[in-house]
Amino acid sequence: MTGRILIVDDDRAVVELLCEVLGPHHSVVGETDPKVAIARILAEDFDIVITDVEMPGIRGPELLAQVLAAKPNQLVLMITAFGSIELAVAAVRAGATDFITKPFKTDVLLIAIERALRERTMRREIVRLRRRLRDEDTSDLVARSPAMQRVLALAERAARSEVTVLITGESGAGKGALARWIHAHSPRGRGPLVEVNCAALPAALVEAELFGVRRGAFTDAHESRDGLFVEAAGGTLFLDEIGEMPLEVQPKLLRVLEASRARPVGAATEIELDVRLIAATNAAIDEAVAAGKFRADLFYRLDVVRIEVPPLRDRPEDVPELAQVLLARATRGAPTPSGITEEAVRWLARRDWPGNVRELANVIERAVALGEHEVLVLEDVRDQVKEPPSTDLLAAAAARHLSLDQVERGYIRKVLEACGGNVSRAARVLGIDRRTMYRKLD
Repeated sequence: MTGRILIVDDDRAVVELLCEVLGPHHSVVGETDPKVAIARILAEDFDIVITDVEMPGIRGPELLAQVLAAKPNQLVLMITAFGSIELAVAAVRAGATDFITKPFKTDVLLIAIERALRERTMRREIVRLRRRLRDEDTSDLVARSPAMQRVLALAERAARSEVTVLITGESGAGKGALARWIHAHSPRGRGPLVEVNCAALPAALVEAELFGVRRGAFTDAHESRDGLFVEAAGGTLFLDEIGEMPLEVQPKLLRVLEASRARPVGAATEIELDVRLIAATNAAIDEAVAAGKFRADLFYRLDVVRIEVPPLRDRPEDVPELAQVLLARATRGAPTPSGITEEAVRWLARRDWPGNVRELANVIERAVALGEHEVLVLEDVRDQVKEPPSTDLLAAAAARHLSLDQVERGYIRKVLEACGGNVSRAARVLGIDRRTMYRKLD
């Protein structure tokens, strides 16, 4: 694995020696003036910078700090004499990739370079896979309904700017898909999109995961590691379930939003961050602010543009296309089932879907796995729907805080479903005439 390497050492003989040793394996250039080296690093692209620790004018750690402030992902390898190991360790904690001590064998240096380049390749592959998954995951953002068309119109305006976006809505409604859509249609769309569920992070490790950690910062910190904010440099960080962010970490997140800077755990200095933030929650975050469980100043920084994703029951017009998209994803190019019948689609569109798009996807996936027809028929999908136990429906509606309009709409759908889609028969059951029935359906 070859790379472009810059050698920085005030001793010209050392620079020439390293260029000669590494030349057969890599593209190598050298500088003896640290200030000139910094200018080249900022203007050019190097896979690795190899720098001495002790140099007149600008020492290695100072060079490291200036480079990482402008290029947080730059790989920097430190070379130090035995007496400066403590200084080299401090440099690694500040963000250096690794360090080796003089005198060293050529093989040791080559192994250190190979290890650093392999790590960079793995990171780039992760970013590439995330981009591919992002492109796939935005396909289930269907906007046939007026409600979703309004959502996308607002999302399109938000995508053109750098403002922080707060996405709200029920679980499974498509908040993640909308966040990916905003990123893909933003000026940062070519950059990485890093997604993290705040509720899934161990409370004790949230700060280290988000902002990074330097080796030795705590007992289990055996090596320096960039945080998710650095991984998302030049792109977008999507914080799902932001309401679960520990209260003690919230001031640091506020600092990022206010100054685009953060200090990794165990670091002596802050680093610059170039990230666009999108957050999402299915909880009543306004109530959490009022109860003192979420900082009001952070909430106001997050809530610059708020977009609420409506539940699937409020946009039945989206269900037919969603069913086709989810079917294509579930089959992954398999020959069968090759489609879904109109009867099955109409039945799906009449359901309330308390689990929203996530529940619909689950039903489609099970129908594909267990269905026995070349196309999905009504029985295939209906058999996969887990009906809730029979209880007091009005009490259940009240527990879910459904509006009167939602209760009426749901009941009409149930009656229409029980009547096999016959509008006239459903109107008689409901005690209304056909004209009123059609008006309500519209």
